[in-house]
Amino acid sequence: MKQINNNSRHGSTEQLFVIFIASVFLFAIIVAFAIVHIYNKVQRLDEGVNSAWAQVDTVLQRRYDLIPNLVETVKGYAKQEKDVFTEVTRLRSQWAEAKTQSEKVQAASDMESALSRLMVVVEQYPQLKSNENFLALQSQLEGTENRIAVERRRYNETLQAYNTYVRQIPGSFFAQPKDAYFKAAEKAKEVPQVKF
Repeated sequence: MKQINNNSRHGSTEQLFVIFIASVFLFAIIVAFAIVHIYNKVQRLDEGVNSAWAQVDTVLQRRYDLIPNLVETVKGYAKQEKDVFTEVTRLRSQWAEAKTQSEKVQAASDMESALSRLMVVVEQYPQLKSNENFLALQSQLEGTENRIAVERRRYNETLQAYNTYVRQIPGSFFAQPKDAYFKAAEKAKEVPQVKF
């Protein structure tokens, strides 16, 4: 009888040990799946940011491809406005040389300011505003600027989702936030002066 009791205790200890090992193994599998899921989510969000940036980059490139034609058309009418043309050309090459997203964001913002000055020059030449080539280029540039605005908004939203996730636990264990938002240029915050 004593031996049966020992065997049943020994059997129940073995069963508890097997249950414990199985529980630890199951817990390890669940933790591993959770880690893989979180890591994959960070990678999906990062790829979303990269994809959104590629769209911004594409429409910015379209803008920079249009600028030389626009500048050449305006130059024919406004030879004395050399400073504006030089600035637009310099900023166009600065954007092409930018290596990081932050540098491209800054170059794009600077270019917007220069294009605004170029449009002020255009206003001073009524005959230019009636030129068919100029009107076609201006229309393409306006469409491109609208696309840029849309893609920038999408990029900023995607970047915000990524940054929000990686600033929280557990996402913060897998990645660091990125800081390359598109923001309004400082000059855009100034109230324009209108003179008649």
